[in-house]
Amino acid sequence: MTILNDPRPAFSSAEAHRHLRAHFGIEGELTPLPSERDQNFLVETPDGQNLTFKIMNAAEPLSAIEFQTSLLRHLEICDPGLDVPRILPTVDGHGFALIDSASGRHAVRLVTYLPGRPLAEEEKTPEILHGLGRLLGQLDRALASFGHPGAHRSFDWEIRTTPLSRERLQAVTDPEQRRLVENALDTYDARVAPVLKHLRCGVIHNDANDWNVLVADGRVNGLIDFGDAVHSPIVADLAVACTYAMLDVINPIEAAARIVAGYHAEYPLQDAEFVVILDLIMARLAISVTMAAARRAGAADDPYLFVSEKPAWDLLRKLSVIDHRIATGIWRQACGLEAASGARRIREWLSANRRSLAPLMNPHPARQAKHILSLGSLDEPLAAASAAQDNAGADRAYAELARQHGFTLGLGPWGERRVIYTAPFFESVLAEGERRNVHLGLDIFAPAGTEMFTPLAATVVAATINPEPQDYGGLILLEHEPEPGLRFWTLWGHLDHASVRKRRIGERLDVGSFVARLGDYAENGGWVPHVHLQLITVPYEDVSIIPGVGEEAFVTVWEDLYPRPYDFAGLAPETFVRSGRTREELVHRRRERLGRNVSMSYSTPLKMVRGEGVWLYDDSGRAYLDCYNNVAHLGHCHPNVVKAIARQSALLNTNTRYLHDAIIDYTEKLAITLPKELDTFFVVCTGSEANDLALRMARTVTARNDMLVLDWAYHGHTQALIDISPYKYKRKGGGGRPSFTHELPIPEVYRAPIAGAPEEIACHYASEAGRIISSLTSGGHAPAAFIAETIPSVAGQIFLPPGYLKEVYAHVRRAGGVVIADEVQVGFGRVGSSMWAFEEHGVVPDIVTMGKPIGNGHPLAVVAVRRDIADAFANGMEYFNTFGGNPVSCAAGLAVLETLEQENLLANASEQGAYLLEGMMALQSKYPAIGDVRGRGLFLGIEIVRDRSTKEHAGDLASGISNRAKELGVLMGTDGPYDNVIKLRPSMIFEREHADLLLQVLDRSMADVLQ
Repeated sequence: MTILNDPRPAFSSAEAHRHLRAHFGIEGELTPLPSERDQNFLVETPDGQNLTFKIMNAAEPLSAIEFQTSLLRHLEICDPGLDVPRILPTVDGHGFALIDSASGRHAVRLVTYLPGRPLAEEEKTPEILHGLGRLLGQLDRALASFGHPGAHRSFDWEIRTTPLSRERLQAVTDPEQRRLVENALDTYDARVAPVLKHLRCGVIHNDANDWNVLVADGRVNGLIDFGDAVHSPIVADLAVACTYAMLDVINPIEAAARIVAGYHAEYPLQDAEFVVILDLIMARLAISVTMAAARRAGAADDPYLFVSEKPAWDLLRKLSVIDHRIATGIWRQACGLEAASGARRIREWLSANRRSLAPLMNPHPARQAKHILSLGSLDEPLAAASAAQDNAGADRAYAELARQHGFTLGLGPWGERRVIYTAPFFESVLAEGERRNVHLGLDIFAPAGTEMFTPLAATVVAATINPEPQDYGGLILLEHEPEPGLRFWTLWGHLDHASVRKRRIGERLDVGSFVARLGDYAENGGWVPHVHLQLITVPYEDVSIIPGVGEEAFVTVWEDLYPRPYDFAGLAPETFVRSGRTREELVHRRRERLGRNVSMSYSTPLKMVRGEGVWLYDDSGRAYLDCYNNVAHLGHCHPNVVKAIARQSALLNTNTRYLHDAIIDYTEKLAITLPKELDTFFVVCTGSEANDLALRMARTVTARNDMLVLDWAYHGHTQALIDISPYKYKRKGGGGRPSFTHELPIPEVYRAPIAGAPEEIACHYASEAGRIISSLTSGGHAPAAFIAETIPSVAGQIFLPPGYLKEVYAHVRRAGGVVIADEVQVGFGRVGSSMWAFEEHGVVPDIVTMGKPIGNGHPLAVVAVRRDIADAFANGMEYFNTFGGNPVSCAAGLAVLETLEQENLLANASEQGAYLLEGMMALQSKYPAIGDVRGRGLFLGIEIVRDRSTKEHAGDLASGISNRAKELGVLMGTDGPYDNVIKLRPSMIFEREHADLLLQVLDRSMADVLQ
């Protein structure tokens, strides 16, 4: 039996009334109700009760009637509140009765009447559609525990009979309509049939059309007519409801989203079910329109059979051009799920691994000066010219922007609402009457011919050319699977045709491999040269249908299907989202709020907003290789230190008047790194505090005031330290050398007054020091202490010649003084060969001061001293430092020590330092202005001179090189009495790639400044 060849019952009202009275004992007035295959009457009883009397089609098998009866009784027991009809028994207590007519035997049933108007006669509001979904979800949930032999039947409206629609195709005479049906059937065969065995099945209503859904008081009030109930894929019930609700709706996908969301809230859908909803809707439409065509060919004359025919064709036409991935994404997100399953995992992986991805162009986009272009208003010349396909005008506008803002890369951000998409194919197929205008990729503007590389290993999925104006031009799709099960795709558009043609489907590209070059106007769709880089989280067989622009209404869906590719491109978040004041405003406010002598680096100050490893990021998201800030000893924000600080901060932070383990744990670990004589510690906050305390100790122990220092030394910012820092008191603003401070000549090998081996030069300087100390002693000014940086930094990265310290220490001690090693800048393994720079000289100081790198940016410093000196300092005056030695600071310091050991960073400093020194010597042979190159580990200096023979200082050239390096993305500084020494102090995690970059930028900067 099929619906096509068996007419519905045709009893008169009088006959129906007679059977109603005979079998159910009910009197009442009968009014015919519409029905496709059965005959229905509204019964109004004398006592005001409304019932529905159904005379079923004679072709309906008895098993099907018994099945429907059992189904309704199951629902009454399982969910008494469900808005569906309830069976009224016959006078014999049965669920139905049988009657005869000339056309055959018919079953008759009496059920409760649900008030309301059919949805077909009501406005399909979002609330009603959501309510329909909820009711259907409740129904299917209740039916999940129901089974019956009669449910297992095959008839024309069951979704698995979709392929049979091909037998009715000959009745579809219009070629376009036939093509639409064939497309729907092909889609069913390709995407639905293979997964049917994976879909949940059960008994479903299968006919929630507009006439079977009742609405009252603005809400769904019931679902009637279970004549099509069948055992089928459960999701088909939802697809059928969506099909009819989408008819004659402007935005059918959004209408269906309301139903799907309501259904999922009651009976959660599985991933496999979401994927086939659109395909099942189109299958239902194919069944419907071919059924109508076949009936029409059979000269059927019942208008009920064709009531949905035109809207069904219209809907099939609309849905045929909608990407099922997008429709699925919209529906999933309406249910509170990711639009694409796994999208969040992909985003999180890229965010976590951004730093390790290979650069997609050279120089790396993160390191280049960038500017966000505006294509959202025709008031912008670049947008106006691009919209009009005015290539010359676009070129002029882009060049003017580059001139104004000084960038090398223009960026078109993801999600920008643009006015430039004027071609017909940008009309929306999701929202009638709207256009697509939301950019779904990242545009990177660079000259035509710029080479692009893949940041991750990839497989070429597609390589094609879309030649239409405002299209992609050369186009490549790559697949990436950086770890098992984590798959995503990247689309590269507007490429040079020749390089696209070289790509082969299935070709494997290693990390960093060349992908293609940027095309010019003639090859890239008529745009200013750039790459459209788009991230895709769902697979595509046809690259030409991937949308690069979407509708505003679905931005949150696009974020899952086509996420921002910023991490893939290696761009920092600050590139697109700026916070706080502008640089200009900050400079102005600093002048208002801070002292005028609080200095800034570089001729054009930088606003830094974040540090990450060896990189500092400014407010525009530009990454700078930091070769200057030696405080970040392990790199900026090292996770070990961050975790240690956070963990201890959440537990306790107090002062040393209370007992806590942290200070002992830290100082015991620190003691292991030092000579055994230095066994007592004072933990303070800054290097200046450490040096100031060391001075107090020396003066207390020796009962002397005079201090012996190296010329051009700097030891801190307190007054006591300014008084022993020639670098401060001899320069502008200084008060000159105090009478108690005595200078020793800086023992620099490069500018030594004598020729000879370093050991001979050391002997010369040490002898001069001995003479000065002897003179001071005989004159009644014996020094309390000699304090020196083991590698004088501000004096110009001066490396003391071997033997010098040992001799000077001996002279000082013979004079009764104390020797202090200032390791604030060069300690903690920076020299690579040893933990402390003084160890290279074979000496043991009486006091060692530490700071700067000690806490990787956390304020911490230490004085390590011999026990006898510490005891002598304990003269009755308490020493207390409010923050010195607090648990959080000690936790940070301990993390630094442990990380230096765990990551073998001293060896790394030696290796990278030697490599850098060799590279800088190569530069010295290339540039005569390099007078001297010196360094140990990751503490290096390049002295710039005007003439190698005269060694005339060239501070202006050194400054020029430093500023040019900053423009190229590498931070370095200058120092020395004449600021002519470029000083380099990279973090201990510096790697070979960073060293290569530093050397490249030094070469380029020197070429630009010196040649």
